[in-house]
Amino acid sequence: MPTYPVTPDCQLHYVIDDYTDPWRQPEAVLMLHGNAESGASWFGWVPPFARHYRVVRPDMRGFGASTPMPRDFPWTLDRICDDYASLMDALGIQRFHLVAAKIGGTIARYFAARHADRVMTLTVAGTPVPRRGVGPRPEVVKEFETEGIVPWARRTMSGRLGSNFPPEGIEWWIQHMGRTTVSTQVGFFPKIADADITDALPKIRCPTLVITTEGSGLASVEETRAWQRVIPRSELLVLPGNSYHVAASDADCCAAATLDFIRRSAAAA
Repeated sequence: MPTYPVTPDCQLHYVIDDYTDPWRQPEAVLMLHGNAESGASWFGWVPPFARHYRVVRPDMRGFGASTPMPRDFPWTLDRICDDYASLMDALGIQRFHLVAAKIGGTIARYFAARHADRVMTLTVAGTPVPRRGVGPRPEVVKEFETEGIVPWARRTMSGRLGSNFPPEGIEWWIQHMGRTTVSTQVGFFPKIADADITDALPKIRCPTLVITTEGSGLASVEETRAWQRVIPRSELLVLPGNSYHVAASDADCCAAATLDFIRRSAAAA
């Protein structure tokens, strides 16, 4: 199980999927998962991507097989971005495509603004508005402390995956998110869920694809289009449906659209 010591207190677990022709030197794609998930969340994207790109799927610090974080860990977007930048440095990858979902898209937008020289293209699927204003929500934190992650995941899963997702798939995602360590979630959720990245958007210089659905519970199409237009060289793809974790509910369609976007961006360049 490959891990990288990003800091003395954290081993970052990651997986590399590369099924490109062995005589090629493929470009890399870094995939960032959302809250209470892991790099395993990208299972639907790996087959089409790994044939053409070197896919790097890390588990964010605290999540998946990476080191759990204590309740009082000082979470910041800068710390998370430093982890990912350090991992890519260790892998010898200077420039790469960045793909992210849910709150991973918040982190990815901030990363692309902060490391504009490293990101070739950016794709964010089902990601929140730049400033959610949800507040610390102490009742949710208390629920994590007393009941764990599964009840929260079960209660909120229909909004994530929409009305057409199969029941057995919903249960898989509930259990997947439910494996998150409570101490990590208690510290992460209040701080990163409400992070404000408004000022970062105009600083994103790479071609950017934003994917949402017609009935996303995160924001309306108009609200999403409003912040998407602030990003130079960006475009919006609206898919049918009412899920907001569109990277999971419509993985095949999102992956195909992202591959096409990356190729079109390369041709334009």
